[in-house]
Amino acid sequence: MKILKITIFSALMLFISTSYTQSKTIVGVAAGNENFTTLVAAVKAADLVETLNSEGPFTVFAPVNSAFDALPTGTVDNLLKPESKDALTGILTYHVVAGNYMAGDIINAIKGNNGVFSVKTVQGGSITLSLSGDKVMLKDANGNMATVIMADVAASNGVIHAIDTVVMPK
Repeated sequence: MKILKITIFSALMLFISTSYTQSKTIVGVAAGNENFTTLVAAVKAADLVETLNSEGPFTVFAPVNSAFDALPTGTVDNLLKPESKDALTGILTYHVVAGNYMAGDIINAIKGNNGVFSVKTVQGGSITLSLSGDKVMLKDANGNMATVIMADVAASNGVIHAIDTVVMPK
């Protein structure tokens, strides 16, 4: 009887923890990951929390902290100022695609389209996805490249793919 109680308790805890993880939105997942503290601060400064907490689904190519650190000195501080909200919003929404694109979907689309797959961002621009070996690469409107360094981070309203570079719209 004791083993049965332990088994039921363990199954219940697994169900609760799985349900809790799946109930986190993109913002909740990012806020819970120390690699996205700069991104979360930027999302808050741009007033995009409500949008990225909405139903979606969204695919977010999320720059990690080191990607923001690689920008020219003062860039992030300037973008976080209230007077830069429009520019910040444009940059952040350039990293978001409507729909739920898992890594396998992206790779299949790249392979099925002669090695490139262009996606329209919420900002209105496009990002071109390709492969370099087994890595998914993003090319922004300016020709700059980013690499997906962690794929398929699930959220209740979409998926996050961590990238190593901040991509920029025209």
